[in-house]
Amino acid sequence: MRYLILSDIHANWEALQAVRAHVRRKRFDRVVFLGDAVGYGASPNRVLDWLRSLGSTLAMVRGNHDRVCAGLDSAEHFNRYARQAAEWTLSNLEERNLEYLQSFPTGPIDLEKDVAICHGSSVDEDAYIFSAYDAQLAFAATSQQLILFGHTHVPSLFMLREDNGKQTLRVRLLTGRRLVLDLDPGNRYLINPGSVGQPRDRDPRACYAILDSEQRRIYLYRVIYRASVTRRRILNAGLPPVLGDRLLYGA
Repeated sequence: MRYLILSDIHANWEALQAVRAHVRRKRFDRVVFLGDAVGYGASPNRVLDWLRSLGSTLAMVRGNHDRVCAGLDSAEHFNRYARQAAEWTLSNLEERNLEYLQSFPTGPIDLEKDVAICHGSSVDEDAYIFSAYDAQLAFAATSQQLILFGHTHVPSLFMLREDNGKQTLRVRLLTGRRLVLDLDPGNRYLINPGSVGQPRDRDPRACYAILDSEQRRIYLYRVIYRASVTRRRILNAGLPPVLGDRLLYGA
């Protein structure tokens, strides 16, 4: 089975369109979404319309912004820019998309026997995986060989290997226009494909991945998109300018 892996679109229609164009000639069987369809950006209805159109070919989990922007939780723990964007999103969602967003399932969810998906961590959808300690907690919370996650907006890999009762954990940032990773069946992996709509690794290009579960291989891609158009859309919506400015620098 081949999966198109997307995460953290954050209502960035231009980035999503660029990814869709880039993947058009690539083969995949299902789309997997790791959460945060909305928040920050100014095109929540377009993004949700597209996700909804995928029907049963889509496997997904909700993100923390999905939960808050759907009115299922308070935005009080967000910073002021994220809070303003969440409030704007909730007030601008079409009714059918609000209901759809509210239906997003909480992770982790099993994609296959040895593959799970979540937003922040297999421990908690709000938890970040930045450090080896964070990764150890996530590995301990589930038994799958591969866990796909988002939330940090940073393409990264955590590999856990056990030899004679001794565990070794390696951490790697994933960079470059195209990267191919072969997954050793003797290791366990936490992999973040990066953010479609708001990269934060100082590379403004949109991120996505394709997982071939039979070949145990994952392909990661970076795609140029018109961030200036997204920025202008954010400004025209009256959202905080910083939410558009950061897209130009991948920050």
